[in-house]
Amino acid sequence: MIIASMFFRQEILHSPFFTDLVLYLYFFSLLILFTFGAHGFVMVYHYLRTRGKDSVLPELEHTPVVTVQLPVYNEYYVVERLIEAVCSIEYPKDKLEIQVLDDSTDETVDVVAKTVKHFQGLGYDIKHVHRSNRQGYKAGALKHGLETARGEFIAIFDADFVPNTTFLLNTVPYFEDEKLALVQTRWEHLNSDYSLLTRTQAMALDAHFVMEQGVRNKVGFFINFNGTGGIWRKSAIIDAGNWHSDTLTEDLDLSYRAQLRGWKFKYLNDVTSPAELPAEVNALKSQQFRWTKGAIETARKILPEVWRSNIPLRVKIHSTFHLTNNLAFPFILLAGILNVPLIFIKQQGGHDLYFAMMSVFVLAFIGSFMFYMFSQKAVYPDWRRRLLLFPLFMAGSMGFAVNNSRAVFEGLIKKRSEFVRTPKYKIEGKTDSWMLKKYVPVKLNWVVFVEIALAVYCFFGVISSLYYLEIAAVPFQLLYCMGFSFVSALSIKHALEARKLRQQQPSV
Repeated sequence: MIIASMFFRQEILHSPFFTDLVLYLYFFSLLILFTFGAHGFVMVYHYLRTRGKDSVLPELEHTPVVTVQLPVYNEYYVVERLIEAVCSIEYPKDKLEIQVLDDSTDETVDVVAKTVKHFQGLGYDIKHVHRSNRQGYKAGALKHGLETARGEFIAIFDADFVPNTTFLLNTVPYFEDEKLALVQTRWEHLNSDYSLLTRTQAMALDAHFVMEQGVRNKVGFFINFNGTGGIWRKSAIIDAGNWHSDTLTEDLDLSYRAQLRGWKFKYLNDVTSPAELPAEVNALKSQQFRWTKGAIETARKILPEVWRSNIPLRVKIHSTFHLTNNLAFPFILLAGILNVPLIFIKQQGGHDLYFAMMSVFVLAFIGSFMFYMFSQKAVYPDWRRRLLLFPLFMAGSMGFAVNNSRAVFEGLIKKRSEFVRTPKYKIEGKTDSWMLKKYVPVKLNWVVFVEIALAVYCFFGVISSLYYLEIAAVPFQLLYCMGFSFVSALSIKHALEARKLRQQQPSV
């Protein structure tokens, strides 16, 4: 450590250009992160101002025909659970159509065929729509099914969902408003207590739904369909240009196109749609990569239309934050890298004013904490206990910075990639396991090795901070070190375990 420290000091002391470059880049990184983090204060303000202003379920004057679309691709473990749950939804059978939009290439096709035949025999209008190709991926499947859907409204559920029986009774009445295009429900978590990985995911999703979707909807900002757990007016989908497959987030894309056409959305925080969270970290990485890259692709496509439209300026500004918030990941990564040389720059002296100014950026951390605190408080009676996970959640966000930064850059340079669906394993309780099942990723890509290198690098930063008694720097250095260590170690552990077990016995 001492040798490395001497090397850093010598290089920095003899390179004013390097010192200035680090200082400017670090300031710019924190400024970007502060901007996005400070937006949390705006959301908290609107949350407190609109809290308690919940909508009242309208009276349903007529019972329209609803088509429930279930897009699936190789969902052997969960597709039967999904179909059974949808067929249990309380709604007149003659007014309910179910389309299983099956692009599968494995035994899932047989499971779907058998389950669909069973419910057809019970009088359900359920169809197995199997495509021989994945053209357009999920967007293509939804668009294909829409061509023959007889419903006036289209409910959509992904394979990892188990919709509540009252879903349609609690959503359809809102469509008495003829300008309403979408009703989105809050995701609930079937397996949030399965592991630390699922607990931190639940915290992130709760914040998105309670603080982002809920607040945006109440104050008149644009919100987005979350791809599942929602119901559309069919005519709104068509009017907005139907499903497009030129981004990895077809749901976000269609949402903005519809709202720019003047359609209204409704978010229901008290109506939930239970779903399974990824219990394996490499599957989660794949999901995060798709969501992050797709959001950047959608921002590139939609933001020019947003700023050319005649919507209010405040909506344009908030939409820009909404569509570009994933740009924070490269700056999270850059700040983590620059934290280490800053320790040695500070030892030179002469930059006291600069470091005093940097302390202001801590406010962004407070904004983020309040953002997540209110989201937990709004949903859970034991929110205080759950908030103890906040440091781990922050570390995990830092640990995913390499994976998600890669997604940002690929989205910015228009690099096309396949829609890689997140595998599901029917993990609901602590006794369930994903290890011996199909679809588990067993390959490690280069991102893991970068995460390992950064974990070691940030550990050096922790030791250096302690050595020079830069105690204020230790917590952030430690969060980065923990984040990269946790994500890389878990990625390797899960991949190796899956590979070993797969070699020992066939998939089941």
